[in-house]
Amino acid sequence: FYLTPPQVNSILKANEYSFKVPEFDGKNISSVLGFDSNQLPANAPIEDRRSAATCLQTRGMLLGVFDGHAGCACAQAVSERLFYYIAVSLLPHETLLEIENAVESGRALLPILQWHKHPNDYFSKEASKLYFNSLRTYWQELIDLNSGETTDVKEALINAFKRLDNDISLEAQVGDPNSFLNYLVLRVAFSGATACVAHVDGIDLHIANTGDSRAMLGVQEEDGSWSAVNLSYDHNAQNEHEVERVKMEHPKSEEKSLVKQDRLLGLLMPFRAFGDVKFKWSIELQKRVVESGPDQLNDNEYTKFIPPNYHTPPYLTAEPEVIHHKLRPQDKFLVLATDGLWETMHRQDVARIVGEYLTGVHHQQPIAVGGYKVTLGQMHGLLTERRARISSVFEDQNAATHLIRHAVGNNEFGTVDHERLSKMLSLPEELARMYRDDITIIVVQFNSHVIGACQNEE
Repeated sequence: FYLTPPQVNSILKANEYSFKVPEFDGKNISSVLGFDSNQLPANAPIEDRRSAATCLQTRGMLLGVFDGHAGCACAQAVSERLFYYIAVSLLPHETLLEIENAVESGRALLPILQWHKHPNDYFSKEASKLYFNSLRTYWQELIDLNSGETTDVKEALINAFKRLDNDISLEAQVGDPNSFLNYLVLRVAFSGATACVAHVDGIDLHIANTGDSRAMLGVQEEDGSWSAVNLSYDHNAQNEHEVERVKMEHPKSEEKSLVKQDRLLGLLMPFRAFGDVKFKWSIELQKRVVESGPDQLNDNEYTKFIPPNYHTPPYLTAEPEVIHHKLRPQDKFLVLATDGLWETMHRQDVARIVGEYLTGVHHQQPIAVGGYKVTLGQMHGLLTERRARISSVFEDQNAATHLIRHAVGNNEFGTVDHERLSKMLSLPEELARMYRDDITIIVVQFNSHVIGACQNEE
């Protein structure tokens, strides 16, 4: 089954979205020019989610990718709720009071976020009242706690992540008289999601990461070449500090059973995640909630089993690791992506491909054939392909799409092979997941002039 180039393009472009930050009105010029995002499913339905929004009551822009597991329910809930928790955590006391007074007197609320959404990015209308009530309880507590100090962004991000995870857990324990909602809150809590979120405000870039999605900065060196700077660390068995952290939190007697076959308790790849109450609640609480829950929950094998060697929960946290970076004029873009991208591409290649795409300049590097014996005919083919590749850059109007094209279609020479791309995109649903994961990418482009000016002011 062979897809034509237009068919390939229509599959690749189905979920693409671009946003350009509006030109300034003489003030508040943004350090962000805009962003491109895209998703390519491997699971049906896709378990990844993405979000982008401008904070209206504080300065700054929020962008995030969310990778769900055991279903998409948790990733969906986090993608529509987390930014509200972050925005509320950043609001000054008087704004929180204003919002609370408006709710009490039934007046219209100040809008907190302006969302930048693709038509496919869905919001669950049925749960909006429940979600709003949990959020309101949070800001009421923040009002009562008022310390009078301005909020530190790092602290706000950590608090927002932990609080949302706590609310997801609480909503599932309390349940809901509406049977649809009751099943929804339980599905959200029993599935899981990782999150990698960026908050950009002027030259201050904060990355809050929970799990194994990643943030990477694309830097243009003085000679025009591109390099990659990691702005997050994967929370999994490959990260020694993370393995140590988990071991420190449990008795020595559990040391051998905590991480097995590179998974938490032999089951979970990420060592931090939202939801996943199977790794957080006591056995008694799990049994009580499942037994009193709707029948559909009992039919779900995942909710019934208890992880092996489950002695001292919680084994999992949603607390993010936050990295702060001051933007410099040579920092040209940020890539946020779920692990579906990083499994197939090295960050250095990601930096080069996006950098060349955004600048339209190709450093014609000598063709590397890495130890392969290549005939003149094959070499001619590679050079012809390179010429075609330069023109193919212009068929993508979106940097994230361009990156997905490479992630799925690259051959051993690092060039997009149409035949490979066609094969990978025409795999039936049940096979696709064996070859790759869902891929979700946001590419944020920075405004070097604004960043330079901000630097000078500082």
